[in-house]
Amino acid sequence: MKVLQRYLASEILRASAFVLLAFLALFAFFDVMSEMQSVGTGGYMLQHAFLYVLLALPGYAYELMPIAALIGTIYVLAQLASRSEFTIMRVSGLSTRQTAAMLARIGIVFAILTFVFGEYLAPRATESAEKLKLSVKGAAVSQEFRSGLWAKDVIRENGVGGKVVGTRFLNVREMRPSGELLTLRIYEFDADFHLSAYIIAARADYAGNNTWTLAQVSESRFKRDATRSGPGTLDLTAAVSTHKLDAMPLISEITPAILSVLFADPERMSAANLSLYSKHLAENKQRTERYEIAYWRKLIYPFAVFVMMAVALPFAYLHFRAGGVSLKIFAGIMIGVSFQLVNRLFSHIGMLNTWPPFATAVLPSVLFLLAAIATLMWVERR
Repeated sequence: MKVLQRYLASEILRASAFVLLAFLALFAFFDVMSEMQSVGTGGYMLQHAFLYVLLALPGYAYELMPIAALIGTIYVLAQLASRSEFTIMRVSGLSTRQTAAMLARIGIVFAILTFVFGEYLAPRATESAEKLKLSVKGAAVSQEFRSGLWAKDVIRENGVGGKVVGTRFLNVREMRPSGELLTLRIYEFDADFHLSAYIIAARADYAGNNTWTLAQVSESRFKRDATRSGPGTLDLTAAVSTHKLDAMPLISEITPAILSVLFADPERMSAANLSLYSKHLAENKQRTERYEIAYWRKLIYPFAVFVMMAVALPFAYLHFRAGGVSLKIFAGIMIGVSFQLVNRLFSHIGMLNTWPPFATAVLPSVLFLLAAIATLMWVERR
């Protein structure tokens, strides 16, 4: 069995790697054609387009890994069946359960690779690609919004710990790819939603430990205990105090890691960043469904490799008189594409119907796994 395990593993890994490289080359070609329209805009040149496409490949590899495992496994099993090798293995005592166990052990390699690409390589590469394009073009992220970038934060007694004592709204006119914030307007409210401070800063740089350094600051504080000197008359000198500072620290739960969501959609973010941002949204009473679904999909997606290999197993028991291998590969491609479409469809349906995020993420894999088991039982009875 060990010899057979190594034989299957080497054949499936080789075939799946070839399929993955073929898909990556195809997607890279289409992306290069698409990026040609942007070449010449600002300082965006041909070499930047090629680098941008290259940095997008880890994301494609993450998405295509289960499909590559599916097609590679189907190809190997179809070849074994066409040469009657699989029939000999079955006659020699190889059961369906043993075959499934062998495929599962091979799937561990693909699952680990999928996790590494999805959690480490793809998010960083995607963020670097977007920053590259913006920096070369001389653009800023928040320039895409008419009023700039808005973010909500909570104010705590001890910086980022302790009791919540207020709410903060930040408006940023420009956000550079380096993380520098330009032209900030900060509105701070107390627990009763009374305006307590209005801060204008020309620039903000992140200093670490949830601390931003504001430069060229104008701070206006509104005293809550300010009283009216007479009916209908407000004593502004007692109510408002304004100070101008060269620099000022700002402690906030908003960090570059949270702002990095602007450089990538939730599907390309790491599970750690998705968890961090979902927590931030929940603390600020904002909707988190989209990011929670993406978080659970990120955790479950590596296990889709096992589902796809289970889907491939029944093809070893199917025999066609003509065009057997090519027909099975075509069927595998269709199944893989269908899995991706169903996976994305369930994400949108789950958001619209407010399904539990975990159920929304796991349901497509469960449905395909049940279909694979049913198909396997059917072909074994024939």
